[in-house]
Amino acid sequence: MHRLPVLILCLLLVSTIAKSQVPDSVQVTLADAERIFLQRNLSLLAQQYNIDISKAQVQQAKYWDNPVLNTDQNVYDGKFFRHNKDFGQVYIQLQQLIKTAGKRNKLIKLANDEVLSAQQQFDDLLRNLRFVLRNDFTSLNLQFKTWRIYTSEIASLQKLAAGMDAQLQAGNISQKDNIRVKALLYNLQSDAADMQRQIADTEKEFAILLQVSGDTIFIPQREDSMMVDAPPVLAALLDSARNNRPDLQLAQTNILSQQHNLSYQKALVVPDVTIGAEYDQRSSYINNFWGLGISLPLPILNRNKGNIKAAQVSVQQASVQLQQVQGSVQQEVISAYRKLLNIQGLYQSIAPDFINKYNQLMKNMVQSYQERQIGLLEFIDFFDGWKEAVTNQLEQQTALHNAVEELNYSTGTTVIKLK
Repeated sequence: MHRLPVLILCLLLVSTIAKSQVPDSVQVTLADAERIFLQRNLSLLAQQYNIDISKAQVQQAKYWDNPVLNTDQNVYDGKFFRHNKDFGQVYIQLQQLIKTAGKRNKLIKLANDEVLSAQQQFDDLLRNLRFVLRNDFTSLNLQFKTWRIYTSEIASLQKLAAGMDAQLQAGNISQKDNIRVKALLYNLQSDAADMQRQIADTEKEFAILLQVSGDTIFIPQREDSMMVDAPPVLAALLDSARNNRPDLQLAQTNILSQQHNLSYQKALVVPDVTIGAEYDQRSSYINNFWGLGISLPLPILNRNKGNIKAAQVSVQQASVQLQQVQGSVQQEVISAYRKLLNIQGLYQSIAPDFINKYNQLMKNMVQSYQERQIGLLEFIDFFDGWKEAVTNQLEQQTALHNAVEELNYSTGTTVIKLK
């Protein structure tokens, strides 16, 4: 009598555990993924702090140096701290450092260079991570579509294999034909399992980019796309890269920063001036002495030549680095442009309804084989051709997406859109 409630509780517990182990499936569009990515990616958030830090350094560079107060008084003159009109000595000096040769403004320029550099580093990180995110989204889209095709055909082959087992028992087919179909089914199941492993790897990277915790499976929502317009001419693409690539802008900012540093190092040769007012109660030639003090170092032994030379070499180094980045950017744009033209030509040569017709023909071939209208070798040959054609079609769609994304990535802006 008491076993039934216990059994029900056990079943409920097993059901709860099973549900807790099933990962959440979330359908996501590329726009949704990018919005989450911008809000939650920790690499971007960490890099954003560098911009705020650099802005704080600009504020710090604008401050003047604090004045310096020096004081001296007697401690013991027969009595401790005896001060009156006849006894005691007090000395007070207030000094202010005045930087010459525009050093303060030059430091502000250097700090502003750091702000610009931090912003460009952020933009470049954003460009790279977004490129990875969009490629992962496209890869997931391909992998899920391929996996769905595999699972659909696995179901068809399983029905076929079950029917062939019955035909084998009836003596209508040979053991060899039965084994060949089951081998075909096994190979397709292996491909599906391998695709699941690929999906798991891509999902891991995708979840890291979105900073999503827990066991969540993202299912991309994207229709087959075509290019809206033809790609711009190569010269326009190169101009776009020169104007929009943050890594190229960063190299240019580095030259500017090194030039500002050279100007600052030259300014350090000019000595700063310290001006101060001082009061001396008794130790001067008169009591209650007031004086004006001026001090500056003499630039005789150290004229900052080493740092100036290093700054000059750094300007030359930054110039060479800029040339290297410019050459790399140019080649990346040219390579991405050629890839897109090649993929676009191949993709447009395929009839839009080619795969739909092939899929329908595949269903007919399965039915024809079941009805013994075609032989096993003909069926296997057609099946292999169908599988290769379908996967190639999906790969060409993905290649078109990737080629467009690579061209946009290489130019630093969206020059091509997909509809």
